Amino acid sequence: MKSVRKLLEKHRELVRSEMKKIVSHVQRADGEWFINTLLIEGSDVPFRYKRRKKYQNLKGARVDMTYYAAVEQVSGIDMEVMNVVQIHRS
Repeated sequence: MKSVRKLLEKHRELVRSEMKKIVSHVQRADGEWFINTLLIEGSDVPFRYKRRKKYQNLKGARVDMTYYAAVEQVSGIDMEVMNVVQIHRS
């Protein structure tokens, strides 16, 4: 927890959420990486992170996350996404 506080102090745009329930978890290959997309209960914005290996399915799990907001353009439309920096099962 000490490292999370230091990270939040150093980067003011980061947000910390705890005990969030995962409604949907999708993994897809993108070259050498796996792109993981999560949907959180009560939120319509996708949360994304990359890993080199497949990750366990988090559907139904509770997680603690550190993330920041970003805007991604899809077919000429701006979409808000959350880029996950850290994720841990609660």
